[in-house]
Amino acid sequence: MFWVFDMPFFKSPAKRMTLRRITFAVLLLTGFGALTALMAATLSPGGYTALDIVILVCFTMTLPWTLIGFWNAVIGLLIMRFARDPVAAVCPVEAGDPQAALKGNTALLSCIRDEDPQCVEINLSAMLSSLIRKGQADRFTLFILSDTSMEDIALGEQKMAARLADRFAGKMDVRYRRRPVNTGFKAGNIEDFCNRWGQDYDYALVLDADSYMSAEAITDLVRRMEANPKVGILQSLVVGQPTESAFARIFQFGMRLGMRSYTIGSAWWQGDCGPYWGHNAILRLKPFMEHCRLPVLPGKGPLAGPVLSHDQVEAVLMRRAGYEVRVLPLETGSYEVNPPHLLEFIRRDLRWCQGNLQYRRLLGLPGLKPVSRAQLVLAILMFLGSPAWIGFMIAAATLGIVSDTSPFRPDTGAVLFITILTMVFAPKFATVADILARPGLRKAFGGPVRILVSVVAEIVYSAMLAPIMAVAHTLFMGGLLLGKTIGWGAQARGVERLPVLLAIGKLWPQTLFGLAGLFWLLSQPIALVWPVIPVATGPLLAIVIAVATSTRTLGHLAIRSTLWRIPEETAPPAELADLHLAALATEQMATGAQERLVQGDAEPAEA
Repeated sequence: MFWVFDMPFFKSPAKRMTLRRITFAVLLLTGFGALTALMAATLSPGGYTALDIVILVCFTMTLPWTLIGFWNAVIGLLIMRFARDPVAAVCPVEAGDPQAALKGNTALLSCIRDEDPQCVEINLSAMLSSLIRKGQADRFTLFILSDTSMEDIALGEQKMAARLADRFAGKMDVRYRRRPVNTGFKAGNIEDFCNRWGQDYDYALVLDADSYMSAEAITDLVRRMEANPKVGILQSLVVGQPTESAFARIFQFGMRLGMRSYTIGSAWWQGDCGPYWGHNAILRLKPFMEHCRLPVLPGKGPLAGPVLSHDQVEAVLMRRAGYEVRVLPLETGSYEVNPPHLLEFIRRDLRWCQGNLQYRRLLGLPGLKPVSRAQLVLAILMFLGSPAWIGFMIAAATLGIVSDTSPFRPDTGAVLFITILTMVFAPKFATVADILARPGLRKAFGGPVRILVSVVAEIVYSAMLAPIMAVAHTLFMGGLLLGKTIGWGAQARGVERLPVLLAIGKLWPQTLFGLAGLFWLLSQPIALVWPVIPVATGPLLAIVIAVATSTRTLGHLAIRSTLWRIPEETAPPAELADLHLAALATEQMATGAQERLVQGDAEPAEA
């Protein structure tokens, strides 16, 4: 597929990108038409009733992200396997001279709200120390931008900032600023920095409280910005840190598998209209301050006021101003901490849901690039797909109950089910195929047997998790219609067992959905309904899953099993040493015990 873009007509980057986008649009539309026709054929026995139409409409609403994920994975796999330099093929952002001194001044923005100051200090201290060791600290200033609402935590932040300022005095400036009211949420926090100090800096590296980046990753982003003056935002590829949380361990293993092929594939057609995820990314401050100030949405209700999901809006505004927004698909040196349990994972998703639904009010912004406008639409559909999926499942189950004869064609239904399942998991399959084809990656992920067992277990896990999330999204969007909102509170970071009563109070709707699904399954022939068993068992076991996977005990068992291993556990990079991660210590003990057992020298060690 790559030789086409080397033809003389396509030497122009703009023409090449146009062809890529047309190709991707054709693939999406063709897939959409084919799957819709296949579903229509599956529903054809007995003619089309009102329930058939509901099923068909709901089904089509779930397709956009399924198709996008599939084609991103296919394109990403082709690039990973056949491009000489996969990163350069999708992100033509010149790296610059790695030995040259940095010219511009960069502000490191640590945006925090009601966080544990000790955890924040560990990350920041490690980052600053690595920059100093690299000899580049004089070009950076750390800004701790607090929106903390609790006075005791604010006092801890002030002490933390004072310790950091004393420790790095004469090597790097450390500044602390607290806003007692978090007007505009995180975007307002960064806007306040821009108003006060933005004119003094060329770039800003945006960090969340759980962000950690190596000196090499940070300086590489700065050098790329210096070498490419038309790049306005450069997003690094963020991966999860090794964790003691069983929930996060399985989740981030699945994310790690899907991320590589998906990101490379999406960067192939998004190009200079790439994503910005709000952290672990560098901004060119002058155009950011001039063009990326967010509007306050007029009116009342949860979808009015400041924009919650600020990042994608800032990205499309930066692109509208003529600057490129790129993602650098390198899985090195850029880390985050994933939610440690199911309830925090749901809460984070609901905050994104509310923010993304606000984009409806921004679709009419003048001057947006067509791809940027499409990205806003897709961000909305990402969450509207959940109630559509719930509606599809309920309508399909009802149709099966009220029909005297089988309302579905079994042949086309089987083809449709296998096709959709393949598309949903295509990003993971694509990355696994690439990993298994590369000896170094195979070893980094624990070897082929461990990889395949981990993948199967993770797929079952994610299949059970998906309906739990869909119920949460659907109920939340119903609450938005009644004026309910999620707001912006402190995030849970540590590994701690969830109280059972709290899990029951939050997840009882999923349990009821699971019970209803179970009763329906029991009323149907098992040969017909076995593929959707996870759809019922996931919500049915939501409370058990939430509590069990929140415990440190299960987390340590998951580590000792050496399943769902990520490369940072197989060969911990030096950049993580200063974080003293407990998960790495447990992993090393488990790996050492296994090696001794293989050699017949020891019994399993106790961690």
